[in-house]
Amino acid sequence: MAVTQSAAASDPQASDSAEATGELLELSLAYMYSAALSSAARFGVADHLVDGPRTAEELAAAVGVNAPFLYRILRYLATKEVFREDEEGRFHLTPRAQPLRTDSERSLRAYITVCGEAPFWEPAGRLHEAVRTGTTAFEGQYGTSFYKYVAGNPDFGQAFNTAMATVSEALSDDIAEACDFSAAKTLVDVGGGQGGLLRSILRRNPQLTGTLFDLENVVAGHVLDTPDLAGRWDTQAGDFFVSVPAGADVYFLKQVLASWPDEQCVNILRTCREAMPAHGRLLVANPMIPAGNEPHPGKTVDLMMMTVLNGRNRTRAEYEELLTAAGFEVTRFLDPSPHASVVEAVPAAGA
Repeated sequence: MAVTQSAAASDPQASDSAEATGELLELSLAYMYSAALSSAARFGVADHLVDGPRTAEELAAAVGVNAPFLYRILRYLATKEVFREDEEGRFHLTPRAQPLRTDSERSLRAYITVCGEAPFWEPAGRLHEAVRTGTTAFEGQYGTSFYKYVAGNPDFGQAFNTAMATVSEALSDDIAEACDFSAAKTLVDVGGGQGGLLRSILRRNPQLTGTLFDLENVVAGHVLDTPDLAGRWDTQAGDFFVSVPAGADVYFLKQVLASWPDEQCVNILRTCREAMPAHGRLLVANPMIPAGNEPHPGKTVDLMMMTVLNGRNRTRAEYEELLTAAGFEVTRFLDPSPHASVVEAVPAAGA
């Protein structure tokens, strides 16, 4: 028996079969956590716990849902430390639940809500089709690309753009703090959404002026019109596959390249290269997948890119290959967050 136990301990394939079975069963239903989380975000449960713990009955009355069903969702989420149930059956906010609050400094409520919408979870259910065919599941199901769908469905488009702005907001301060803009006077945020990153950069660098560049319907919802930034920004609408504003000291691409296949990424990068002066710098921020088997946010988001956006998260080497193909030379890498590494590049000599 001792020999058998020793062999099992040294052989991963001989691990406890009952434990492995239980873990796999839990993983097979992991999508229920996403569904429960999205439901709690949609109903604004965390907002109703700011003033103290409440029972499921009290919460259900406040948000207008079925109390027994809400209780079961909250009990389930408490197993992941999203909320906590006490001995009196009241639910409390936890540190992990704080970003579900609408007024949280790093609120993810809008993002988590929109991730529960059909354009995200339906393609995930067809992941096997994406793997079998090598094409994006979203396009096979909806008959169009994701961004064309967003443009053609204003309500969902507005929810999506707001969600992207909130998750961007959560990362913008980390990125803006990590990057050095002291020698720059002008910056273009290419595909910059509603301008959360540009706002963070401008507030930390009073010598800078910035241009927010994105599609017209996106920049229309910008967040730059604040008294402390008066006179230091402008917005321009356009298509980064065609052209971007020229002549700036710094160009920033945050959470852009992961949304596109390699060929389109090189196209975007070349457009930026053509607009840059010789002294210009390019900063690219995206999750960067490390080697090894450890969990990483970039690996999770990569599957969403594969099913919805026809994009991909990449390794350092893969980003360097894209930049080299577009006429850049990589000068350094920064890692302000697991959710967003930054690649700095300059125009390559003779490119």
